[in-house]
Amino acid sequence: MTFLAYQVSEQDDGMQANWIERSLDELPAGDVVIDVEFSSLNYKDALSASGNHGVTKSFPHTPGIDAAGSVVSSDDDAFKVGQQVMVFGYDLGMNTAGGFAKRIRVPAKWVLTLPEGIDAATAMSWGTAGFTAALSVLKLERAGISPKNGSVVVTGATGGVGTVGVLLLNHLGYDVIAVSGKSEQEQALLAMGASSVISREDLMAVAGKAMARPQFQAALDTVGGTVLEALIPQIQPEGAVSTCGMIGGVSFKASVFPFIIRGISLLGVDSVEIPVADKQAVVDKVAGPWRLDALEASTTEIGRGQLGETLTQILAGKGVGRYRLNLSKA
Repeated sequence: MTFLAYQVSEQDDGMQANWIERSLDELPAGDVVIDVEFSSLNYKDALSASGNHGVTKSFPHTPGIDAAGSVVSSDDDAFKVGQQVMVFGYDLGMNTAGGFAKRIRVPAKWVLTLPEGIDAATAMSWGTAGFTAALSVLKLERAGISPKNGSVVVTGATGGVGTVGVLLLNHLGYDVIAVSGKSEQEQALLAMGASSVISREDLMAVAGKAMARPQFQAALDTVGGTVLEALIPQIQPEGAVSTCGMIGGVSFKASVFPFIIRGISLLGVDSVEIPVADKQAVVDKVAGPWRLDALEASTTEIGRGQLGETLTQILAGKGVGRYRLNLSKA
């Protein structure tokens, strides 16, 4: 049997990508074969598709760090044929053939069951970016952050993680302040539930200061670098900052003063290698009390023919909201 897969290859004149026919025999070893109905687009997918060897070591390759669909076959009794499942993180789409294909084969320990209340399409509206936002909120709440204690600022608010962060925090009753460099998206962010929108330049006004006026109870940072550097001095006593992105840089400067004088916490968020039980717990949560019906309005569904163009847009920092790939849509 053959199936369609998006294959990226290195050529003398740069990267080329095409939809090709592949066979199951070409897939890596694994316990579970999944018929992929939907995938989602993330910045890491755009990096892989552009030939970034820090993400994907060898080409040709099929990106796609997310996949949702039904089980075709399984060597593990935990999964039955026809069962709705999903995979996000681990090595999928990085160095293992990923979700931009109608079939994947993966280890059973990577596979999550889709609970009642969330189907494959909705799961891929969340995708890695959305689940990273959910994990960020979970970490903030475990650190004592509460809607009654002040506002939470979300950086990179129009991106995949940021969009879901704004929606979810608003859903949970937080006063949400969105930070974005895209002034034309202000009304969209307010419609998502942000109480106000500030520019990246306004946030960065205190960059380089050890301490600044405490304005926010907490922050959900998706950018890193100097943006994270500017956030930390503006967090109120006993507040917290979760950080999960590096588009703004992989390093930052910080004084110890906010940590030892105000007692703030810096919380790193990993959505890739955490135990599958922790991933399943978050999926169950977003299918229940954290269900976001408003997420669909912030999701753009594309077909196979739009994939390359959309990945280029995301890589250039021009993506807005979430993008879902329908594998059955030309």
